[in-house]
Amino acid sequence: MNVRRILDLWNIQPQKSLGQNFLVDSHILQKIVDAADLGPCDVVLEIGAGIGNLTELLANKAGTVVAVELDRQLIPVLQENLRGFDNVVLVQGDILDLDPVELVRQATPRHEIQRDYKIVANLPYYITSAILRRLLEASLRPARLIITLQLDVAQRIVAQPGDMSVLAISVQFYGRPKILFRIKPGSFYPAPAVHSAVLQVDSYTTASLPVADPTVFFRVVRAGFSQRRKQLHNTLSAGLNTRSDRMVPLLESLSIDPRRRAETLTLEEWAGIARHVGSLEVG
Repeated sequence: MNVRRILDLWNIQPQKSLGQNFLVDSHILQKIVDAADLGPCDVVLEIGAGIGNLTELLANKAGTVVAVELDRQLIPVLQENLRGFDNVVLVQGDILDLDPVELVRQATPRHEIQRDYKIVANLPYYITSAILRRLLEASLRPARLIITLQLDVAQRIVAQPGDMSVLAISVQFYGRPKILFRIKPGSFYPAPAVHSAVLQVDSYTTASLPVADPTVFFRVVRAGFSQRRKQLHNTLSAGLNTRSDRMVPLLESLSIDPRRRAETLTLEEWAGIARHVGSLEVG
């Protein structure tokens, strides 16, 4: 599809407020589809269908494509461009207000939903973190996510101890992320001011960490990162509303130097702290 010509035909201007940058490079589009590794039994949830140029390629490979698009003015365009595909279900709405599992279930009512549904998305940069959290915390997580996002955000997600963040931990807790390739601004219309990347996240089939309660785990992580310039025992004490003289021996019992910074800890170390905070007077 010629994205610019189609948008002109429908008298549609990309909306900056929605973070609309349409991917127009056919080579990149095909690489995204290949990365999803689709077969006729796969169900794909596409987020940000745009005018349907990626949707069409997905529909040629997958059994069912649930294409979600927020912009109401693009729905008639999608209906026209995808009218020849009976395996595409169009949904107008905000993915942050929708249940991804229910979307897939409604699109495949005759089939039991297994854990092999997949996500393909070109995410608006300003809400990438919120959408990833929505998808990864779903009651039934997708087997694989192929996400187009801002390069520096992708680099933050795949970071290792020393450069960790709440975002990196939030994704790595649920799956294994890796950057597949980079995308230059000229591959989009309009061209964004930043470089992009395609990120693959394969969800863990079983819990990767010995964490009894993810809510407690992430409460501890957020507390640790609440004041990144301070030492770990101080940030955890303040964030968990407990005394520093109790936090120091707890960290030392786990062989964690209380003077370390939050970005240096591994997920296993965070899990260890989360398992022991119950012994503290946590507020």
